[in-house]
Amino acid sequence: MATIEIDSGSGFCFGVVNAIRKAEEELRKGGTLYCLGDIVHNSREVERLKAMGLVTINHEEFARLHDAKVLLRAHGEPPETYDTARRNHIEIIDATCPVVLKLQKRIKQEHDAGGQDKQIVIYGKNGHAEVLGLVGQTEGKAIVIEQLQEVSKLDFSKSIRLYSQTTKSLDEFRHIVDYIKAHISPQATFEYYDTICRQVANRIPNIRRFAAGHDLIFFVSGKKSSNGKMLFTECLKVNPNSHLIDSADEIDRTLLSGARSIGICGATSTPKWLMEQVSAAIKQALAEEP
Repeated sequence: MATIEIDSGSGFCFGVVNAIRKAEEELRKGGTLYCLGDIVHNSREVERLKAMGLVTINHEEFARLHDAKVLLRAHGEPPETYDTARRNHIEIIDATCPVVLKLQKRIKQEHDAGGQDKQIVIYGKNGHAEVLGLVGQTEGKAIVIEQLQEVSKLDFSKSIRLYSQTTKSLDEFRHIVDYIKAHISPQATFEYYDTICRQVANRIPNIRRFAAGHDLIFFVSGKKSSNGKMLFTECLKVNPNSHLIDSADEIDRTLLSGARSIGICGATSTPKWLMEQVSAAIKQALAEEP
């Protein structure tokens, strides 16, 4: 029978652990607790907390709330969210990741310092919750670039201050830095800040080693997780026999035949219990093989 290993380096990052701990603590107190957006980009964990009483709402619903208790997830929020909370007498349980919070403050300080010919640029995913919170620190004026090909849209005659969404690729960030250095005008200034979370960035070499060490990889992640997509891509680079699944229900049993070593890993938004469920399902499937 094949050996099955769960990657010890996979699973929730500190920011997600903190947000879920705060949610569970508040839910145990009783009363209604709302969460602004999915607490984590993993539908199974969202369902688990919903069963405990957590009510997920969007920003439109949040704006209509009054005299309520709302948890802000690890991704962070723009200043407007806090303004709404004050107006509507909403008690905020702030679970913004400390790494994200520090980045928000740095970007706000840069924006508040002014400068007409300065572009604040964020390397990140347009529309992502964290990025919306970062752009909000600049009154919506920051420029978001998702990939290296988009850097050419910047005005290289003006000064640039570059930041990154905390969960983006460190390699891609470095490529963007090199491109800007090569193209910016001598009259303009360029400063860049590597604001990628090391707890996430350090998972890349680890997950590459893990994926390369097995015949078959099941990467467990919610489909909405940016971090999951990035880490799964790293798995594929070293092991083409890597497969993205949301839960044990998506395991393709035909893949198990002939595999001597099966690895299970996941994103910073993937709970350990979900990877353990996948492991148990694989063991059962292998035991049922003729």
